Amino acid sequence: QVQLVESGGGLVQAGGSLRLSCAASGRTFNNYVMGWFRQAPGKEREFVVAIRWIGGSTDYADSVKGRFTISRDNAKNTVYLQMNSLKPEDTAVYYCAARIGYMLIRSGYTYWGQGAQVTVSS
Repeated sequence: QVQLVESGGGLVQAGGSLRLSCAASGRTFNNYVMGWFRQAPGKEREFVVAIRWIGGSTDYADSVKGRFTISRDNAKNTVYLQMNSLKPEDTAVYYCAARIGYMLIRSGYTYWGQGAQVTVSS
């Protein structure tokens, strides 16, 4: 049973930084792609970034490119999302997700975490 547990959300002023963590457990993730998604109030969930566990290839949404960085720690089975230069429009619940495979795609994720609230004040 795959489990994904996010942590690190909170309240930050515009221009500030936060780092989210996603602790993954339940199996070996070598053949997985890990992703971050977010959902703002009244909006649909949207793709943020994905990383291939083996090799570390990434795919970023245009809205976060240059500001957010995804990384993973193989030893800790943890994926991180470093968010810099945060804007009020980044306010959302952020979800960690996982899917089997090697393709960096923006949909079709099987496993989801419970979400972490990120609030950016202006």
